Amino acid sequence: MPDSADSGKHVYNSDTSYLLSYTRHIEKRLRALETEKQWLDAERMRLEREIHSLRAEIDKIRQPPLIAASIIDVLSDNRIVVKSSTGPHFVVHVSKSIPQKDLVPGTRVALNQRTFAVVEVLPAARDPFVRGMEVEEAPSVSYNDIGGLEEQIREIKETVELPLSHPELFEKVGIDPPKGVLLSGPPGTGKTLLARAVAHETKATFIRVIGSELVQKFIGEGARLVREIFQMAKSKAPSIVFIDEIDAIGGKRLEIATSGDREVQRTLMQLLSVLDGFDVRGDVRVLAATNRPDILDPALLRPGRFDRIIEFPMPNEAARLDIFKIHTRRMNIDADVDFKKLVPLTENCSGADIKAICTEAGMFAIRKLKDKVGQKEFEEAIKKVLGKTISCAEGPVGMYA
Repeated sequence: MPDSADSGKHVYNSDTSYLLSYTRHIEKRLRALETEKQWLDAERMRLEREIHSLRAEIDKIRQPPLIAASIIDVLSDNRIVVKSSTGPHFVVHVSKSIPQKDLVPGTRVALNQRTFAVVEVLPAARDPFVRGMEVEEAPSVSYNDIGGLEEQIREIKETVELPLSHPELFEKVGIDPPKGVLLSGPPGTGKTLLARAVAHETKATFIRVIGSELVQKFIGEGARLVREIFQMAKSKAPSIVFIDEIDAIGGKRLEIATSGDREVQRTLMQLLSVLDGFDVRGDVRVLAATNRPDILDPALLRPGRFDRIIEFPMPNEAARLDIFKIHTRRMNIDADVDFKKLVPLTENCSGADIKAICTEAGMFAIRKLKDKVGQKEFEEAIKKVLGKTISCAEGPVGMYA
């Protein structure tokens, strides 16, 4: 039989092991409960935030709708005269939370539906068509991408770039720079390219408008678009407004005109008034381009509006050589290519035509599975483009014929 002392010791050891094991189990359970409590606390806080957000949303939904209005006048007793979107005028009070400097005539505000008090200043309205206008922040085109237009580059630097980058020079001399600059020349001679280049050099926002886009169906719509385009230009200043094909709205006004012609004339008159109201030393420059300057209205070309006209001629041989070099900078050219032999073959071709020739030469090389463009591909490209381009085959059309 085992000794009674050994038996008691064995029982003691068993009880101790059991207690230690049970204690560890309790501790693990306690840690698990603490982790679960932390998770529940975090979930409770998340749900409380969500409830608070939903209650705030419900409170907003319960609020009465606001009435949109425009400020007509600011009175001396801090009240203002507004014209509501429903039509009538009201003299109303203003919430103390709105700064007095924000209350200027023409500003859009929101009125409380019950008290008609001004409770909020609204952002300026802008037509979706204007918001979708082609706006390019500092275009990537530079003067180095333009060939054969050294004189035109110099003129546009003086009339557009200097007033934006160094307005103090004009103040010291005591003269005002031209308000508007008209780029005139045959199609494809680099008018739009130069306008984008000057926007790049001045780090200005480039807003491009096609003249025909301002011709609208309903009365007054074209004039409103002109106003909003120039308002957008002011908000994005320094900026350059470039009106391409301005002859679409800037044609001479005739005594006998249809209702459509009169609407185009209203748009032109709005453009004239906007140009008259612009500060010549402001941060907005106005450029326009046309290949039909002979049909423009004289009021558009008088001093104080588009008072500087920059002519863009068809490129001569030296200019065409520069254009060839510019458009082939990134191309893999064979050693046998001699641009001096190609230039005489492109008589009466514009810069756009030469760019098309370079592209076609690359396509001929790809068609032959070649990794370099040779002299033969360029000659084939010239034949192809000469056969399709009227300006190359027959000379420029229209007034430039």
